[in-house]
Amino acid sequence: MAYQAIFKRYELKYMLTLDQKQRILEAMEPYMKLDKYGRTTIRNLYFDTDSYRLIRRSIEKPVYKEKLRVRSYCRVTSDEPVFVELKKKYKKVVYKRRISLPEQRAMDWLSGGECDVHSQITDEIDYFMEYYQTLKPTVFLSYEREAYYTRNGDDFRVTFDDNILCRQEELSLTADVWGKPILEEGKVLMEIKTSGGIPLWMTEVLSREKIYKTSFSKYGTAYRNIIFPQLKGGFIYA
Repeated sequence: MAYQAIFKRYELKYMLTLDQKQRILEAMEPYMKLDKYGRTTIRNLYFDTDSYRLIRRSIEKPVYKEKLRVRSYCRVTSDEPVFVELKKKYKKVVYKRRISLPEQRAMDWLSGGECDVHSQITDEIDYFMEYYQTLKPTVFLSYEREAYYTRNGDDFRVTFDDNILCRQEELSLTADVWGKPILEEGKVLMEIKTSGGIPLWMTEVLSREKIYKTSFSKYGTAYRNIIFPQLKGGFIYA
């Protein structure tokens, strides 16, 4: 099955109420449609060092930051495909490179084994793992997502995420979804993903509803609220 392996785009985030989400959906209806998967549960394993170097660096709001995760769009078995993703952000532009492998092969590779697929992307991930040395799964993050695409076929995309859950146990994409919520009840995270500008109709509804861009980080918020709750509670804006 073909999949997109390389992404370069802007990812803009907005925190919505349920009423605001509904009004944005109404504005989107003439221009966008729900993708063929409908509402899906996305599962992620984030990798970090023993000292949480990657997320601590991200929270400092550097010009450049990077992370490694494994993602699936459903509960998988050990021989079903997952995505190993290397995600970087430089000067507000997001670069994502990913490869699809069976879950067991992906986890064996990221645990110090060798990847039996050789490409520029696997070489970059190998370098990343060698550079950080002590990388291991640190958190399981899941959420319910609705993804919308434009009817005219351009690359403008809008996603809505809710029921964002985090845990530090049972760190496997083969496991059930469960964990502690990191969003306030009744809130939805909207993301606009685009390589260009935002359509006028979207800027108009955002302005009318007084919805402003934020930089909410799922992993960052989990780090502060769940991994190290002794830190002052709240969302991480990184």
